[in-house]
Amino acid sequence: MAAVAPSATPHAAGRAVVPREQGYLDRDGVRIFYELSGDAPETILFLPPWAINHSRFWKGQVPYLSRHFSVLTFDPRGNGRSDRPESAEEYSAEATVGDALALLNELGLDRVLLVAHCGSADKALLLIAQHPQRFAGAVFMSPALPITPPLPERVLSFTDPLPTDEGWAKQNRHYWQRDYRGYLDFFFGHCFTEPHSTKQIEDSVGWGLETTGDTLELTLEPPGLDAEAVHELMALVRCPVLVIQGTEDALIPPDRGAAFAAATGGRLVTLAGSGHAPHARDPVRFNLLVSEFANACWGRPEAPQTWRRAITRSTRVLYVSSPIGLGHAWRDVAIARELRRLQPGLTIDWLAQDPVTRVLEAAGERIHPASRHLANESRHIEAEADGYQLHAFEAVRRMDEILLANFMVFHDVTRSEQYDLWIGDEAWELDYYLHENPELKTAPYVWLTDFVGWLPMPALGEREVHLTADYNAEMIEQIARFPRVRDRSIFIGEPEDIVPGSFGPGLPQIRDWVAQQFQFSGYVTPAGNPGDRAAVRAELAYRKDEPVCIVSVGGSGVGVDLLRSVIASYPAAKARVPALRMIVVCGPRIDPSSLSAPDGVELHQYVHELYRHLAVCDVAVVQGGLTTGMELVTAKRPFLYFPLRLHFEQNFHVRHRLTRYGAHRCLDIDTADPDTIADAIAAALSEPVEYRDVEPGGAARAAELIVSLL
Repeated sequence: MAAVAPSATPHAAGRAVVPREQGYLDRDGVRIFYELSGDAPETILFLPPWAINHSRFWKGQVPYLSRHFSVLTFDPRGNGRSDRPESAEEYSAEATVGDALALLNELGLDRVLLVAHCGSADKALLLIAQHPQRFAGAVFMSPALPITPPLPERVLSFTDPLPTDEGWAKQNRHYWQRDYRGYLDFFFGHCFTEPHSTKQIEDSVGWGLETTGDTLELTLEPPGLDAEAVHELMALVRCPVLVIQGTEDALIPPDRGAAFAAATGGRLVTLAGSGHAPHARDPVRFNLLVSEFANACWGRPEAPQTWRRAITRSTRVLYVSSPIGLGHAWRDVAIARELRRLQPGLTIDWLAQDPVTRVLEAAGERIHPASRHLANESRHIEAEADGYQLHAFEAVRRMDEILLANFMVFHDVTRSEQYDLWIGDEAWELDYYLHENPELKTAPYVWLTDFVGWLPMPALGEREVHLTADYNAEMIEQIARFPRVRDRSIFIGEPEDIVPGSFGPGLPQIRDWVAQQFQFSGYVTPAGNPGDRAAVRAELAYRKDEPVCIVSVGGSGVGVDLLRSVIASYPAAKARVPALRMIVVCGPRIDPSSLSAPDGVELHQYVHELYRHLAVCDVAVVQGGLTTGMELVTAKRPFLYFPLRLHFEQNFHVRHRLTRYGAHRCLDIDTADPDTIADAIAAALSEPVEYRDVEPGGAARAAELIVSLL
């Protein structure tokens, strides 16, 4: 057994949990890669599916279940980080069974719960029938076992040349030789029959490309279990069995799951409307089914509970604040303070993560202990950046595992505690999965956002247009079908702040749709008019006679290139403005020591209540985020802003709003050399500011819209 450092995993980007142990098992010269997550004594073993995918197939399950159990996964022979033997017999069902048992023995796991999907059902059946003492129970999803007739369209030769390449004729060795990628697109398109499954198909095709058609062909050569052998094995099953079958499965006949459950004495759960892989397309329901079944198999007692009569409960709110940008935290604190003013005695618990928790702690807010289980979204966004480029839409798409894991944390909290209201400020996971699972809603729910609509970056072509439109269409359909999920939808801004245009081809106009679905609070900022500006400057140790330039890029590490560019401009800027003082706020995720600054430039990692400094500075240089820009507009301070490349929100939504308010100094980091930036700083200091007024009271109006739900 060879160990591998968890940080060495090549799939680290976008992952919600780091395995506690990972490494290789050597079986007769074939290395099998495994990962073990969680630290509970009860372990769930997820068998790898067919070698067309590897253990990342279970990415939606491992983060949640490893908080309650230990979870063991391994890559199959032929894909992932396991070896690719060159003989067909090394891909037999018995070989996979041997890999699983050897791993259990090596890791000292005497008894586990087993989970299998489709083509791994025969291996799982061999394991639980022939080694009953090792398995507390087994979950079979879409079992591919010859116990009922196959779908007629799939009864085609794999080995013989076929007269067509249409449909399931693509599952043919000759077609694989010509167009293996075409087969993957077809196959996974049929695995996910549910609309709006672009990300699941994309993931699966990508994992399929980590092997080859030649290797996959070897996996089909060993003879599988025939019907007689399967029935003999099913008669030997003694452990509890859970069978999960989607009614829209286009690979496995709809009667297959029912027949297997009946033959093994198992429980059948039918997922109406689900396809072949509900663990990926309906992961919340699948995770809860597996968790409940595992608890029953191990006889785990119910956790102690305290129930309080409703009339005697204090009023409690659970507030979920987006970690992408510290500005969300400050506006949420402002709204929370207004809520307490309107409802004295109100208790607010925050489900939040770093760096938002730093703001909340400094503001004296109460952070829910379960926040420690949240997977870090800011770290993912930083990892997605490439210099000063962040493809924001794709970064969110690739954050799906993290978002699901964080929704499951929210689910556990709200299942075990009573809250009178849930608030989600751009908590995408909360909004999406509540609409996917509306039966889980047990309290009034408020959705806050300052932009609506995923927009394509023109340079990225038709694929980007198609994907953003698909995501918008799913949101529109969810809200139309389940309007009761959002009790309030509040737009942080005015109707004119909505970008013009449509959600995509054939979809509604964004402004019209938002006007029908949202109420408007106006902008929420903790800054406003600083009052006696001279007094605040003195309090913050700024002299009257020095022009102060604040440089800030927010709470992630994405803006380090902008910091370097602006720092490099300081000598030229000081030549134009001799008394200039430049203060660079790196943010919590950029180490100031990693930057080289000339004399006269001050570097700070984090400045509490930065908005107060922005409100009294003489000029600012910032990224393209909305919150900082609107704080500067509100305080009538001149500033330059640099939207991130490929960041649709900063380039379209934010720029539209800042332009509407008269803030037009938008620069491109690719063309802004030190002299250009220095000229822009000097010009901003010398020209009058003529911004549109930002109406005050946004936090109070948002709170008034929310408090009626209490």
